[in-house]
Amino acid sequence: MFLCCWLALVALIPTTVSINPGVKVKLTEKGLEYGRDLGMATIQQKLKTIKVPDMSGEQRVSPIGKVHYSLTNMHIVNVGLPKSAVDLVPGTGVRLSITNAFISLQGNWRVKYLRIIKDSGSFDLNVNGLTITSSIAIKSDETGRPAVSSVNCAATVSKASIKFHGGASWLYNLFSKFIDKALRNALQNKICPLVADAISDLNPHLKTLNGKTFSLCQILGCFIDSWHNLSFHQEPPFSPKPFTLAPQINNMLYIGVSAFTTNSAAFVYNKAGALSLAITDDMIPQSSPIRLNTRTFGAFIPQIAKRFPGLMMKLLVKTVKDPIITFETNNMTVQAIGTVTAYAIQPNATLSPLFVLNMDTSVSARVYVSGVKLAGAVTLNKMDLTLGTSYVGDFQVGSLDNILQMVLKVVVIPKLNVQLAKGYPLPTLGKMKLVNTQLQVLKDYMLIGTDVQFTG
Repeated sequence: MFLCCWLALVALIPTTVSINPGVKVKLTEKGLEYGRDLGMATIQQKLKTIKVPDMSGEQRVSPIGKVHYSLTNMHIVNVGLPKSAVDLVPGTGVRLSITNAFISLQGNWRVKYLRIIKDSGSFDLNVNGLTITSSIAIKSDETGRPAVSSVNCAATVSKASIKFHGGASWLYNLFSKFIDKALRNALQNKICPLVADAISDLNPHLKTLNGKTFSLCQILGCFIDSWHNLSFHQEPPFSPKPFTLAPQINNMLYIGVSAFTTNSAAFVYNKAGALSLAITDDMIPQSSPIRLNTRTFGAFIPQIAKRFPGLMMKLLVKTVKDPIITFETNNMTVQAIGTVTAYAIQPNATLSPLFVLNMDTSVSARVYVSGVKLAGAVTLNKMDLTLGTSYVGDFQVGSLDNILQMVLKVVVIPKLNVQLAKGYPLPTLGKMKLVNTQLQVLKDYMLIGTDVQFTG
């Protein structure tokens, strides 16, 4: 299953670079080496299952004449793959090369010669200089999940040597070179079909992987499903700008998350009405001298206290435009334009509107990787207020700055940070764990470098 996940990860690469999406994934040489190690373990186990059919024949051996022989019960006792390499093949998948491999077998021998003499014993067969090359094609099936197949496989055995034990084995070793050739050909013909079967056996596992993992370009649906299961979906009215991942080699995997991705998320949430928050007095810390009631606000806007004495209040904060997220080197900022609508809560729970303020805010964001998610937290940079509508007559908006700043800092931003801490799922596969993760904020995108481990 680990090899399945790694092959699926390789399948992401042509997807992310071919259509200029908001997320790019790059697998480095270090990542390829990790996949090679996974593959070697799988292929080594598969080669140990080679079934060599019984063989028989006859060979003239001087000075005794024709010798009839049979080799039976042959089985693999050891497989070594000391040298291997894996390379990306653009537009196809990966190419696997194995050289200087060896296979050791044991079996039984039986001979008959001079019509009446029979003998038997055991033998050891060592196959050396085994070379296997195979290209693994990685494509998408009808569901968008990866599907793999072996193409252009070739296997050659440079040398096979057999050693007889028991009976008159010294005599039969004289014609071992003839049997060497027959066994070498038999093994050579078995290897490629076995490799093809091993690769095909991965497809049922690949079909179990989450299909959303591979739809990186449909990033909006991923945000919705992962955070709030919103039913709203609409393509953003902007396109991703081209960006290129900075050259990096220290980690196995690099993921670039562009401003397009984060702004797409903001677009989805805003259009779905998710970027709003109703604030009541019970959300204000008990230690605060400022309460959400007409008495507190009446100190700054006297007509509120006169018209609505002794009532609790409610504030509705919401965005009216899509927030704009920008990435600069070591700095991520969010610009949001919204409104704050104040209500007096009547004894019968109906709401009486008091005023609507236009609010222009800027926050700085700290982003980090938590597990396999991209998470964050924001702090307030500035807030500008202007009067939109007043239902209680004219008043100086500046007098409410301190109250609204307090509300943002102790209620709105903490609530937002709780949601941001839940995180946005990074492209991962199966039981993939990110380790040694580093995150950089660069011009127009974030770069996440990480190593991966597949856990059982």
